[in-house]
Amino acid sequence: MNPVVSQTEILEKRVAFLEKVALFDQLSRADLEVLAGSFQARKYKKRETVFHQGDDSSVLYVVMKGKVRILSISPAGNETSIRIFTTYDTIGEFAAIDGLPRSATAQTVEETTLLEMSQPTFLGHLREMPDLAMGMIRLLVGKLRWTTDYAEAIAQYDTAGRLLHMLLHYNEVMGKEIEAGRRYELVLAMTQADLATMVGARREWVNRILQKWRRNGLIEYSHGTITILDLPAVEEERDRRIDLYRDENDW
Repeated sequence: MNPVVSQTEILEKRVAFLEKVALFDQLSRADLEVLAGSFQARKYKKRETVFHQGDDSSVLYVVMKGKVRILSISPAGNETSIRIFTTYDTIGEFAAIDGLPRSATAQTVEETTLLEMSQPTFLGHLREMPDLAMGMIRLLVGKLRWTTDYAEAIAQYDTAGRLLHMLLHYNEVMGKEIEAGRRYELVLAMTQADLATMVGARREWVNRILQKWRRNGLIEYSHGTITILDLPAVEEERDRRIDLYRDENDW
């Protein structure tokens, strides 16, 4: 029989968690306790939609466990994966601030637990906590920098280079070191079709390029897990793709 967890213990665990969230890591203990009491935890199944592009929802989310894929859907119904968020990441802050419809869709890629806070509650805390307002500014600046880097990758690399660039980015954020400086494991829980939507390619192309990288001792893919076999070689291949792309577009 599981012991009964008291509200005090739940609050303590939630405060300890929020201390590791970039948006809240500069807040006082008192502020964290207030925020901890304002969040509600909700569990989502694998590939469950958190919100749809165009929704009027304005809830703020923090990923407590699992991964969430942000994707854009074209009028023709084609998906483009924009970004993957994982534990301690904040999502949905744009709508929580301006109240406008969601600019993208959020979908879990595995079983996920999110902390959720309503827009009125969040805006109230934002007005009352200067350190929270500064944390939000830092968060938005960080996402703007990421967007700039993403746009540069699209402009600089060919399709294979873009995929390598994205995989290397996620390896820095959530990769597990197997052999220092060389071998890393990255559990994105994404299918080859999902990976294809990250770079605007077909699943068949992703399958071929992954097979080629495996033969060349660069990357292995198995059931949503990416294994970087030789990090320096992967980085070199990514950088080589800049020159290839320039040559292809040299007119």
